[in-house]
Amino acid sequence: MGYGSVRTSYDRGLKQTVDWRLIGCYLALVLIGWVNIYASIHSTEPSSIFDLGSRSGKQFLWICISLVVDFLVLFVLTARFWEVIPAASYLLVLFLLVLVIFVSKDVKGSHSWFELGPVKFQPAEISKITTSLMLALVMSRQGFRLSSAKDFLTVAAVIGIPMLAILGESETGSALVYVGYIFVLYREGLSGWWLAFLGIAILLFILTLTTTWWISLIVLGLLAAACTLYCLHGSRSRNYRRRIIFRALLAFAAGVVLIFATDFIFNNVLQDHQRKRIEVLLGLKEDPSGVGYNVRQSMIAIGSGGLFGKGFLSGTQTSFGFVPEQSTDFIFCTIGEEWGFVGCLVVILLYVYMIYRIIQDAERCRGAFTRIYGYCVAACMFMHLFINIGMTIGLMPVIGIPLPMISYGGSSLLAFSLLVFIFLALHRQECKYF
Repeated sequence: MGYGSVRTSYDRGLKQTVDWRLIGCYLALVLIGWVNIYASIHSTEPSSIFDLGSRSGKQFLWICISLVVDFLVLFVLTARFWEVIPAASYLLVLFLLVLVIFVSKDVKGSHSWFELGPVKFQPAEISKITTSLMLALVMSRQGFRLSSAKDFLTVAAVIGIPMLAILGESETGSALVYVGYIFVLYREGLSGWWLAFLGIAILLFILTLTTTWWISLIVLGLLAAACTLYCLHGSRSRNYRRRIIFRALLAFAAGVVLIFATDFIFNNVLQDHQRKRIEVLLGLKEDPSGVGYNVRQSMIAIGSGGLFGKGFLSGTQTSFGFVPEQSTDFIFCTIGEEWGFVGCLVVILLYVYMIYRIIQDAERCRGAFTRIYGYCVAACMFMHLFINIGMTIGLMPVIGIPLPMISYGGSSLLAFSLLVFIFLALHRQECKYF
């Protein structure tokens, strides 16, 4: 075999085993983020987009670092590496999640950042990777069944322990992302009723806050009766009927506890700024110049962009800094103002296509580890997208959570890059054997 035939075989293999469309989406989002970070700070930090003293320059540096890491993950490290390290990396990051609470400075009520000279590091971002890898390891073991109480509690612990540590850091947004893992569990056999219970719990919490406890009880009773009748319809087994009725009563009792615990949770568990943001979101209070200021200005910026936007560097809300945190949590309103509805649609479609490709690639994998990890990546991406954009358009309370690959921040960019390219590496290994 000559040199030319070897090179041709290698090129064909690389083309077939790497999802270049997914990489293209990733690069497009990174580029969009970098350009819009510059747009959001150019009036306050007048400099070149490459100036390392500005946020756009620092982001460019992090983009370069991330691309090097992406290359190493995809082409240098073996896929087997990611199947070996989950337990050790999970425990290490869990230790960092707890340690940061005690050694970090208070940043806007949050204790979640390690400061290593000029570099800041947030372990909560990396924990999405280690938790996803650990879930994939646990759930891909032979004989694993979510219907088993032992296996279910193991999975609940893998998800719940880092989530509680992140809540201890007062990073509610990052902790909320962990709720998305329920979609992974659903794909792997969790009953759809758990998703229904989660939706009902959210509904009861909001109803109790906005109306009265007895209205919530009536709604709970109607929902419990409807679900019970649906499950009993067509069933003739007495034991099955008993189990359904017992579970319905148990769910009803849990709903009653939640209804009467809502005030305690709202007033004693949530922090003051979180309560105010929820009250503004639900229309219980008006605070356009206080807690509601960010969302109000964000909606003005997005609405003023119209169909095609005001043009690059021409957004008035952006240029004059009306929206706080516009290069980080609220960067989507920069896109809306300067690129309009079309720009927002392009960004959302890129995310949707990226999540679709991840799920599609995961379903094609024969190995459970890669499939489960892929669904974890898709779930994390979806939760970040849903919460961040919902926050900027007033559908979600304001919580600190970045837009993947677009928001300013080295920890966030590097974490999402690793999250995606670890999956690409695992998928590439799977494709070699097709």
